[in-house]
Amino acid sequence: MVSAFCKIIRTFDKFFQGMKRIFVSVTNDMTNDQRVNRVCNTLCDMGFDVVVLCRRLKSSAELEPRRYKVKRFRLLFNKGMLFYACFNMRLFFYLLFHGCDALLANDLDTLLANAMASRLKRKKLYYDTHELFTEVPELQNAGFKKKVWFWIERKCIHRPVATYTVCNSIADYYNGKYDLNMKVVRNLPTSKEIQPYGGRENILLYQGALNMGRGIELLIEMMKLFPDYKLYIAGKGYMDAELKKLASNLNFSDRVVFTGNLRFDELHKLTSRAKIGFSVEPVVCSNLPEMRAVVDEYAVGEIFAEHDAESLANLVSGMLENPDKLIEYHNNCIVAAKVLNWENEQKILRGIYEGE
Repeated sequence: MVSAFCKIIRTFDKFFQGMKRIFVSVTNDMTNDQRVNRVCNTLCDMGFDVVVLCRRLKSSAELEPRRYKVKRFRLLFNKGMLFYACFNMRLFFYLLFHGCDALLANDLDTLLANAMASRLKRKKLYYDTHELFTEVPELQNAGFKKKVWFWIERKCIHRPVATYTVCNSIADYYNGKYDLNMKVVRNLPTSKEIQPYGGRENILLYQGALNMGRGIELLIEMMKLFPDYKLYIAGKGYMDAELKKLASNLNFSDRVVFTGNLRFDELHKLTSRAKIGFSVEPVVCSNLPEMRAVVDEYAVGEIFAEHDAESLANLVSGMLENPDKLIEYHNNCIVAAKVLNWENEQKILRGIYEGE
């Protein structure tokens, strides 16, 4: 019966074949996922008809025109395990009954539906994992949930024809654990004109997800020592309300600005106004090996290793009190940007999809 069902699905699939179509799955709403956007643009350049399958929230802004199609699912649940189950069920049936040539799963939370659909349809599956999903802070004290994700990972990780991730340390982990040949496609930005440092405003900037383990609480707490500065927090996440409450309790509501998810061009403009960014240029970054390597090699910022607000504030104070050093970091960023950019990095991605 299963075999007959598979034949029906593959026959159904043939009616929809045109140019090379690839379904790209991700669980966010694609408002500010720059990595997936860059990958999709590269796939478009390679001749793929790209369709992104993602979610729609009540707060989701309409997307600006893009080179690829975006299909957003409205779901009954929008957080927790019920969300992931609901999303994967919706995703699976969409993949099953819509024609394509290949599938791309972004992160473990989309892999199960893609693995099942690719097997039934006999379509190539690619896997891009943006983080060590089973070790994220949200799962550290969630024994059952962590076991579920580990089970999904073990069952599905060998289904893709190619896997890749954002850095060597994650690739080494998966290659050792599952005997894979996971490649590395770093999460580098597309080349943009970098504005002169002069005229930067008294802005400190965090951009990214508002989730556990990102150190955002430390950024907010340290603002008591920077009364003449504003901290812009660009992004959204499940800690949104908690972080806003923290800022309010510290009477920082006028100096800690939550922008929500910004369009790519808006985020670039905001970044160009900031004096110091956290994971942007000039950069203060946590003491992670991949980030340390960039900071050390190109001298574009400082390493933060203590993980307390006072130490972070002292580090930032030292930077702000040395404008010549900030200008040096800025100039080094211009040099680094000529090497560390998506135009160079996408060559690896192209090789993966070309079967090299």
